[in-house]
Amino acid sequence: MKVYKFGGASVRDAKGIRNLQSIVQLEYEKGTELMIVVSAMGKTTNALEAVVNALVEGKEQQALEQWIQIIDSHVAIMKELGLQPGVDVRLQGEIPYDPQRSYDQNYDQIVSLGEIMSTQIIAVYLLKQGLRVEWWNIPKLLRTDTTWREAKVDDDTSRAIIQSGWKRPQRPQIVVTQGFLGGTADGQRTTLGREGSDYTAALLANYLDAESVTIWKDVPGILNADPRIEPNTILIPSMRYMDAVELSYSGAQVIHPKTIKPLENKRIPLYVKPFGNPTASGSCISADAEGPINVPVYIWRKNQILITMRAKNFAFVLEESLSEIFEIIHRHRLKVSLIQSSAVTISVCVDNTSYVPAAIEALQEHFNVSYNDHLSLLTIRGTTPQILENAKANRTVMLSQTTRRTARLVLKEE
Repeated sequence: MKVYKFGGASVRDAKGIRNLQSIVQLEYEKGTELMIVVSAMGKTTNALEAVVNALVEGKEQQALEQWIQIIDSHVAIMKELGLQPGVDVRLQGEIPYDPQRSYDQNYDQIVSLGEIMSTQIIAVYLLKQGLRVEWWNIPKLLRTDTTWREAKVDDDTSRAIIQSGWKRPQRPQIVVTQGFLGGTADGQRTTLGREGSDYTAALLANYLDAESVTIWKDVPGILNADPRIEPNTILIPSMRYMDAVELSYSGAQVIHPKTIKPLENKRIPLYVKPFGNPTASGSCISADAEGPINVPVYIWRKNQILITMRAKNFAFVLEESLSEIFEIIHRHRLKVSLIQSSAVTISVCVDNTSYVPAAIEALQEHFNVSYNDHLSLLTIRGTTPQILENAKANRTVMLSQTTRRTARLVLKEE
C-alpha cells in the first residue's frame, strides 16, 4: 500500500479535487491500496482561526459571519462537483465553542473542522466516480494526550487501533482521512501543530508498513530555495533522511519537521511531487540517496523574534541560569530556531507566536530582557564567503552565526 498526502493548496477548489481524483485513479486501476491524507481546503485553517479569535474577543456576530462564509465556500465547491449539500454531505451546523474551555482547547475543536469537511467532500466525490472508498475519522483512531494545538501521539495505542481498522475483511481499496488531527481518549479532537498533515501521513505509513509516502505539492519537488523569494531555484532530486531533518528544522516549508523519524525508522521513502504534473519525477528522501546535497540551500523562516537575556547585577550566565531559561522556554512552548550566548547574555531566536508575551514576562522576573521583532532567519547550507556577502548586502543583520558549511543570519524583515 501507499500513502498519498494532499495539502490545502492542492484541494482549494473543485478543479483541484478533480485533479486529485485523476492522480488517485492511476493507482486505483493498478489495484494499489491507498491511504489518502488530506488537509483543509485552501486558507480554511486561517479562516477558522479568525472565527476562534473573534469568539474569544466577544465578537460573536463577526465570528458567525466568518463561519457562514466558510460553509458557503464549501457548499459552492460541492455544487461544482455535482454533490448535493445536506444530502451527499452534511456539513457542521453550529460552531463548537465553549467559553469554559481554554483558548487552545477551543482552537482544536473548531479549527479541526476544516479537515473534517474537506475529507468528507473528497471521499463522497471519489465514491460518486465509482471508486471503492471509505472515510476515516482520524480523531477516533490516532490517540493523543491533551496538549492542545501540539498534541503528543500515543504510538502504541494508535498503532493497534489503526492496524485493526486496516486489516479488517472487505475494507475498500481506498481510505480518505484527515491530516493534522488526533483525538483524546474521551473523544475530543486535538491538533498536531501547524503543517502537521505530513506527520500524520508518516505515522500512518509507519503503522501500516507502507511502500512509500508521496506528498503532492504546488512546487516541482524540493527546491534549494523558496521560488517566491529566490527567482533561480534548483530541484534537488534526492537527499538523505538526515539532510531532510536539518532542512525542516531550519524552517524548510516543504516537509514538516516531525515527518522524517517515523519514515526513517522503517526506511520508507518519501516522495515530493508536483500536483499539477503527476508524471514528473519530483524529489525523493530515502536511506539510499547518495552523499550530501551539492548545491547551496537557502531556507527562510519568517515571523521571528530575537530575545536577549542579560543577567542582573552583571553576573555571568552560568549553567543554573541556562537551566532556568530553558525551563521557561519549554513551559511556554516556544519554538527555538537559534541560540547564541556570551559571558553575560544569551539570545534565542524563536517563532513569534501568541505564547511569546507570557514567556517574556516570566523571563523578566529573573533577567534583564530585550527583544526585537519583525525578523526573519535565513539559513544557508553550503555557503561560501561570496554567497554570505551577497546575502548580507543591503540588509540589516541582527545576529550572525557561521560554521564550515552553514551560515545563519537573523535579519530585519524588509
